[in-house]
Amino acid sequence: MDALFHRRLLLLLIVLPACSAAVDKLNMCMDGKHHITEPKPEGQLYQQCSPWKDNACCTANTTEEAHQDNSYLYNFNWNHCGIMNDKCKKHFIQDTCFYECSPHLGPWIQPADESWRRERILDVPLCLEDCESWYEDCKEELTCKQNWRKGWDWSSGTNRCPQDSQCRRWTEVFPSARDMCEKIWSNSYKHTTLTKSSGRCMQMWFTGENPNRKVAEYYLKGGTETVAMATGLHLMALLVMLLR
Repeated sequence: MDALFHRRLLLLLIVLPACSAAVDKLNMCMDGKHHITEPKPEGQLYQQCSPWKDNACCTANTTEEAHQDNSYLYNFNWNHCGIMNDKCKKHFIQDTCFYECSPHLGPWIQPADESWRRERILDVPLCLEDCESWYEDCKEELTCKQNWRKGWDWSSGTNRCPQDSQCRRWTEVFPSARDMCEKIWSNSYKHTTLTKSSGRCMQMWFTGENPNRKVAEYYLKGGTETVAMATGLHLMALLVMLLR
């Protein structure tokens, strides 16, 4: 009996943290270079990052730097093929705010084996309007790379086009909004046909209450197997069975 009791106790100690962590997926920060540990109110978020002021994974300093052409956040230069126009740049600033500040990305956070972060997002379903307007406002720009997450020349301390590349029209590099949204950050985002009114896609910009929590909750409850995997219910069921 003692051996059986200890096995059950050990299982309980394994299961409960897993369940707790799963619940936090509705309100959590990823383990990234500039993310804080837990979401909290931050009333001084800068300009395009201000929608997250009531509950954020970023600091005011991070959001101010997100608006700079060459910020200390990642030393990333938007102007690698000439000066990027303001219409296009605003989408990349919004993308940075979304990435740094969002507390509701839990369903899409994955481990990352990178020197500057231990977690990343994968296949976050963006609303159609966000992808399409981003592409529309950038399609007159130039770039030398399809995947901006890796493969740059960093010898100068900031990103430069690789030696064997050349600057080309945006629409050459990204033939469609889907190509851009999904490929530019290595599938961090997924292009969808879902609109903001659907409540089934993530919004990069909003006013008032953050609508993305309900979207994250929907995907966590997206089916019997999904719920089990996301909330640890399969482990709870096993625990109940073993404790009988």
